This record gives sequence, structure tokens and C-alpha cells, in this order.
Amino acid sequence: MRCKILHEGPGRMRVHAEKKYMTFEFAEILEEYLNNCPWIYKAKVFERSCNFTLDYCKDKRDEIIKCISDFDFEEEKGKREEEIDVSSRELRHGYEDKMGHHIMRRFASMMFCPIGLRSIITLIRAVPYVKAGIKKISEGKMEVEVLDATSISVSIIMGNFSTASNVMFLLKIGEIMEEWIRKKSVDDLVRAMSLNVDKVWLCGETGEKLVPVNKVKVGSSIVVRNGNVIPLDGVVLQGNATVNQASITGESLPVAKSAGGYIYAGTVVDEGEIIVTVKNVSGEGQYDRIVKMIEESEKLKSDTESKALGLADRLVPYTFGATIFTYLLTRNVTRAVSILMVDFCCALKLSMPIAVLSAIREAKDNNITIKGGKFLEAVDEAETIVFDKTGTLTKACPVVKDIVTFDGFDRDEALRLAACLEEHYPHSMASAVVKAAEDKGLEHEEKHSKVEYVVAHGIVSSIDNKKVLIGSYHFIFEDEDCVIPEGEEEKFNNISDEYSRLFLALGGKLIGVILIEDPLKKEAYDIVNKLHKSGFTRVVMLTGDNKKVASKVAEEIGVDDFKYEVLPADKADFITAEHEMGRKVIMVGDGVNDSPALSAADAGVAINTGAAIAKEVADITIADENLESLIVLKELSKALTERISKNYREILGFNSLLIILGMLGVLSPSVTAALHNASTVFISAGSTTDLLEYKK
Repeated sequence: MRCKILHEGPGRMRVHAEKKYMTFEFAEILEEYLNNCPWIYKAKVFERSCNFTLDYCKDKRDEIIKCISDFDFEEEKGKREEEIDVSSRELRHGYEDKMGHHIMRRFASMMFCPIGLRSIITLIRAVPYVKAGIKKISEGKMEVEVLDATSISVSIIMGNFSTASNVMFLLKIGEIMEEWIRKKSVDDLVRAMSLNVDKVWLCGETGEKLVPVNKVKVGSSIVVRNGNVIPLDGVVLQGNATVNQASITGESLPVAKSAGGYIYAGTVVDEGEIIVTVKNVSGEGQYDRIVKMIEESEKLKSDTESKALGLADRLVPYTFGATIFTYLLTRNVTRAVSILMVDFCCALKLSMPIAVLSAIREAKDNNITIKGGKFLEAVDEAETIVFDKTGTLTKACPVVKDIVTFDGFDRDEALRLAACLEEHYPHSMASAVVKAAEDKGLEHEEKHSKVEYVVAHGIVSSIDNKKVLIGSYHFIFEDEDCVIPEGEEEKFNNISDEYSRLFLALGGKLIGVILIEDPLKKEAYDIVNKLHKSGFTRVVMLTGDNKKVASKVAEEIGVDDFKYEVLPADKADFITAEHEMGRKVIMVGDGVNDSPALSAADAGVAINTGAAIAKEVADITIADENLESLIVLKELSKALTERISKNYREILGFNSLLIILGMLGVLSPSVTAALHNASTVFISAGSTTDLLEYKK
């Protein structure tokens, strides 16, 4: 790409792309390309001017220049399988044009329209404001629309058409800016949210095949099983399931789906198994659906935010009271109208939701997905944090250390069979088995019949009319009454209990025990220590492992309490008990068996590599790479609470000052309107900035 450096300083440069016109698509691909360059810290492309700015490692200038010159739009576009999302640029472009046209119309009116015509235009433009005010009064509401209508009407009645026109001009500027900031915040959040489904089980003539989701076409059939996310919109072709679709429809209980039922991408199969005929391919309809969820969900409102918004409406009558009092005291209409130009409502109702949306967007930048402001507030107030062990405190990629076989069964065949079953229900332990088979080059055919997942226990299927099981000790020996082959009891008793164990049985007999090492995350001890310092008084670990494994882990990481051999209901009961003692609780987990506890907690935190149902019922999802996300989450929640309180104080303080200055006659109606709108935009724009000084 041919370019010209316009300005350059240490580690920063502004560059002009020698193009007559830059499309949104070109700008988006160029910005992504530059930001992926290892020596560029941040790149921003401006399509209007065909310029872009770079913050980069100053020792790598030559490499940066080469990187820029090597850029080829068609080549980069060809590498992408999905469409380029230009919605953010289109949104900004549209509002820039809207603001420019509004200012140009005002300038043209002032320069070229006769005074008489300007007065007529002012009267016409005043009608919508007056109608909006009358509508609010008829509804018994005393809100900001009434203030605007009154101030404009009084100015016109006094014959001061210039003041009325100025007020409407400034109100429109404030309206455009407020709408722009609001939509930008929502758009940033929507762009950050995705289903994160890479592959699906596609039905074909030779059976099921795991394929990339973007290769699925309309009309294809896919299989979705218990605990998995539904990746695409479609109609149930075969099977029965209950589907948790709260994220789309808001329904609190799972909905039964059978043949002919429509299902939505992003919902989760709670129980059962279905074959789905795809109606919309990846990405279609998701943007609008997520926007609706964000804008309508009451989860966005924290208690602090809701109180501030309630106060905004309650303050309107006091503004009217101050107006009437000023007129009665001074008999000066101009002073009274100056007060009407000021209201607390706009700033409070705009800046508070934007602060929440911005915090959620910033969390996503740190690999944390949050479903609403109330959950950030819960994290800030929580005293107890509860961890599941496997895949949460331990690494999300455990490894198979050994396989002990029985009844003369071959080790490789045992691993092959286990992987064949486990690949249908991904979990950290299951992934370890599947990976061990892949590493040994053990390819497996789907010889078994339909598989069934039993939550917190294991998997059931059959091969050659023999029942095959894999799961926990409790499931294999107590629930299913399997037996150890005769004469091999001592061999079984000598198996090390240092490792997590999966038991494999065929035809009622144990044929293998898979020993899985689940090493602790290296940062686990430090994170527990930091959580104590950040305000959590109790850090608790719950696990289904035996006492020996649980106590060893608990001692190594320094938790305050731990429970072992717990079932899903036990985890939820523990959280209920904490609530009864008056404590707010955060639950961190990754498995299907953690779902009841994640739902019961004040804020459920799921690991993003965990089960789909866990991520669905959880309120917050964090990356698995490092538990440091929990510290970032805690700091972000504290910072959001402080920002909301700061906004609250600034809005009340500044607007109260404007009212006082208006009462004293220091400020005219036009000036108070301008200062009020400017402060609203300034505080709201400030609410979009990052709360934390660093990103992960």
C-alpha cells in the first residue's frame, strides 16, 4: 500500500494512505491488520481523511514501515471466512453527518432567512416539544419534557423567538450527542459478545461429523445434546429436549421442544437431544437480538443505578418549584426561564446506563463477559467466593497419566472407547481423554448407540448390545451395580488415589480406570491471597473428589474452608446456607454439575472453556487462561460503583449551581441550556472511558 507519513514522533506516527476514497470495509480490515502487527500497540484508521495513527515500539520503525507497505486489501479480505462488520463505523459516520447537517441548517437559517420567516420556522419546530410536554402532563408525569415545553412556550409568548430557537437548537445537539453515545456504548458491547461456538456435529449419510460452524449451510441437519449451546437458528427435525432460552426470550424456565419447534442460536439444551434443521447460518439475526436483550433487560440496572434514575424524575417538580419561586420573588420571566433550562433527569438517565455499558465493554476487553450491572454490584458487595475445583482452580487442560485395565482389556482399546464416548460432552476431564487418544493416534468409529449424559455422574451407551458406562465411582459401582472382575480386587485397591479417576465399564464389569492428573493453576495460591485482600472474608472450595485429594488442594492454595464428595445439589445448598447467614456469594465453576450453584449465587462466574449450560446460567464468564480475571473483575466492580457515585455528585452539584446562577440573573436561558447540555454530554462521554489503568 502506498502511503505518506504526515507527522512522526517517538513511537507514534500519522500516516496518509494515498487513496481518493476509503470504504468502511477497507478501513476495518486495515485497522485489524495493523493491530495484529506484533510491534504496533494501537492503530486507528480514519476513513474520511484516509489517514491512520500508530502507537508502536520505537525500536521497530523499519519493521512497521515494511508492515504498512506489505498491506494488500484483496489479499487480507480473502483470508477472512466471515463478513466484515462495519456497523460501528457506519454508526459513527451517520451521527457525524447528522450533527453536521443540524449545525449547517442553523448557520444557513441565521445567515439567509428573514427574521419573519425564522419566527415562523421557530413556531413550527416548537410544536413537537409542546406536544411531548402536554402528553407527559396528561399521563400524570412531571418529567423533563414538561420543562422543555414550558421554557420554549414561555419564550415564544414573551416574543423572544431568538431565545426559543437557541434553546431548541441546543436541545437537538444534546439529543444527537446523547443518542450517539448511548448507541455507541450498546454497539461496542454487542460487537464484544459472541457465541464462541467453533464446531458442531453435522448429520450426514455416514453418520455424525464434527465440522466448523461457518461451514454449515441452511438446510443442513446438526445434532445438539444435553448441556450444549445451540449454535444456529433452526427447526427441530427429530428428538425431544428442554431448552433454556432465557437469554433470548426472557423465559425463566426451560421450554420443551420437539419435532417442528423453532429454536434460537445462543440458547442451551438443558436436557435431551435434538436434530435441528438449520434456518439461519452463523451470525444472521444475532446483532439485533443481542441489542434487544441489552436494551430491554432489567439486569443492566444495578440498585445504585436504579435509585439514581428514580431520583431524576422526582427532582423535576423541584425545578418547577424553583422556577415559580424565582418569578414570584423577582417578577423576572427571563430568570425563571433560565431555571427551566436545567434538569437533572437527562444527565442521570444517560450517564448511569452508559457507565454500566462501558464497564461491561471494558470487562470484555479483559476477557470477561458480564450480563448486567447488577452482577458487577454483587461482586463489589460479596463477602464469600466459592470455587469448584476441577477446571476452575486446576488447569483447564488436565492430562491422562495412566490407564489401568481389567478383565484382559487392551489399554489402547480402553482409551479409544472412552474417547469415543467423552467427545460428545466436552468438559475438562473429557477433553483430557479425547486428547490422550489423539496424541496416540487412536482413531475411533462411532460404533456405540445413542449416548446419554447423566449430570455429575457419567455417560451411558451400548456397544454390540452391551451397556457401556464411563463416570464416577458412585455412578459405576453404586448406581449401576457394576463389579470388579474376579481375582482383580487387589489390583483395583492398589490404584493410586493421588489422581482424579474415571471408571469405564462394559457389560456390567469394570474394564478400565483412567487416571487423570489435574494440576493446580500456578496462580491459584496468589489469587486466593489477593481475593482475601480485595475484600472477600471467605474463600471456599467445593469438589466431588475424595477427601485426600480435596484436602491436599485446599492446603496448597490456602482456602478458608472446603467440602469434598459433593453433588450438584450440595453446592447449591451451601450457597443457600451462606445466604441465610446474611452473606452475598459469588460462585465460580465450569461444569454442568455447577449449574445449580451458579444459578443460586448472587453472581455466578463460569469459565469460558466449560460446559455451555454453565455459561448460559452464569451471570459472568471469564477466560480460563488465568484466574487473575477475578481480581480484575473485583477492581472493575469497585471502580464502577465509585464512578456512579461520582457522576451522581457532579450532576447534582453542577446543575444546582446553574439553577442558583439562573435565579440570580447571572446566566441567561440560552447560556444555562448550553452549559446544562454540555455538562450532560461531558459527564456521559467521561462515563465511556476505561475504569482500569491496564488491560490483560
